[in-house]
Amino acid sequence: MTAARLVPPSLVLLLLLLSAPASAQRVTVPVDVGVGPAAFFFFGPVFRDQPLHTGLKLSTEVVLDREWLRRNQRLIPRKYRAQANRLDEFRFTPGIVSLLVPDSLIISPKLRDTGIYGATWRPLGIGLPLSSSPTRFSLGAGLVLTYAYLYSDRLPTTHFLRPGLSLDADLELGISRTFLVSLGWSSTFYIPQRLGTFTGVTPLDDSIFHVGQAYLQLHFRFPYTTRL
Repeated sequence: MTAARLVPPSLVLLLLLLSAPASAQRVTVPVDVGVGPAAFFFFGPVFRDQPLHTGLKLSTEVVLDREWLRRNQRLIPRKYRAQANRLDEFRFTPGIVSLLVPDSLIISPKLRDTGIYGATWRPLGIGLPLSSSPTRFSLGAGLVLTYAYLYSDRLPTTHFLRPGLSLDADLELGISRTFLVSLGWSSTFYIPQRLGTFTGVTPLDDSIFHVGQAYLQLHFRFPYTTRL
């Protein structure tokens, strides 16, 4: 399988098998930790008051590349080995990590009239790589949950709490096997929430319903040993 195709269901099952504590074997996996600055654009009344807000983009992934899969074939059920050998790369975030570690942090103190602090979690997501490393371009989508506290001299104080759907594009540049850089954009669409309320959804002109995020991430990869 090339990097430009969707992962078949059998490899999703492979992921579950690799993640399950089925034996006491020790195995070392490459872990990719990414962190970097992010710019947030709360389109609507917040954007009209202050277009740009700042924060951090975070990520943690286990990266199983072709070399790792070849070296660790004993961990892969025999009937899935042929498919695994055709896979360029397989990435996933452990479920407990996606629940505990935010996908992004909003850290934007009031510089003019409005400040925002908050976080976004991504409990479920999927990515589609359109090219292979070392220059990897991918598209993705995910279900997210965002909480943000907005305080302002001009806008109503708001506790924004909404689920949303995120659509993403990411360009990753491999500087070395252990250090990478990525640039990306994410557009997240939420159930609208009118400023100053929890339940109001209209009018859209007074609501938060679309947040854009541009980011730069530095990625550091290191080996992590665990038991499977």
